[in-house]
Amino acid sequence: MLEDLDKSTLNFNQDSLFLLNISLAIIMFGVALDLKFSGFKAIAKNPKAFWIGLFSQFIFLPFLTWILINIVQPPPSVALGMFLVAACPGGNVSNFLSHLAKGNSELSVSLTAFSTVFSILLTPLNFSIWSGFYGPTASMMQVISLDYWDVFQTVALILGIPLLLGIAINNRFPDFAIRATRILKPLSILIFAAFVGIAFGGNYDLFVKFIGVIFLWVLAHNFTALFSGFSLSKIFRLNLPDTKTLTIETGIQNSGLALVLIFTYFEGLGGMAIIAAWWGIWHIVSGIAIALVWKKVS
Repeated sequence: MLEDLDKSTLNFNQDSLFLLNISLAIIMFGVALDLKFSGFKAIAKNPKAFWIGLFSQFIFLPFLTWILINIVQPPPSVALGMFLVAACPGGNVSNFLSHLAKGNSELSVSLTAFSTVFSILLTPLNFSIWSGFYGPTASMMQVISLDYWDVFQTVALILGIPLLLGIAINNRFPDFAIRATRILKPLSILIFAAFVGIAFGGNYDLFVKFIGVIFLWVLAHNFTALFSGFSLSKIFRLNLPDTKTLTIETGIQNSGLALVLIFTYFEGLGGMAIIAAWWGIWHIVSGIAIALVWKKVS
């Protein structure tokens, strides 16, 4: 049965994909409207947690994902989805969750912003490297023949440009940025949630068929991501607010970007798409649970 995942595809038309791209751009624009140059200066004065966070996001998590995949040995399309999710930057909902958990909000927003900028280069690069280290996915990638320059351009267009535009507007028109972010953040999250719901509804039979094993894979992968941030925070003896933030930042991935790339370049490949879509649901559940527990710890 699991072999069927590699042959299945999710139904998702071009109009829906275009609207998903727009919603992701809005999400990143909303994140950038929270960014101020003074926040960057504060990070520059105490850069330790920031650099550990980036290391956790782009090096330690992909490495742990590779270890996990070698242990559980999922179908190649599922492994590709896990590698892609691990290669994506942090999701914007992490900023809300870090605030809820009484973490370091400035650090959270800065990590989301910079990981997004770095992802323009590192997401395609990381995905290529780590999927090439695992035999079954390396073989599948040779068949797919992905153009990484196209991926780079797509990530830059839907993440990089809105982010830079939002930062510029916030520092030029701060009052407008405050009003706009109150509308854009909840609106963009609702739009993304709607798209996940549409993808689920349009592929209900496929989700039901595989949700048992998909749930376990995503559960293990999400735990691995949370462990990545938490363990590094403890190893480097970060304070509690920074530990909360790094754990959440690494555990909340931009699964929306993963879905865009999957439907754009992998034609909705079943294992990849279901992994990314369920990540989009589950990491919010786990993130809220952790934030509510940590909210009581200071």
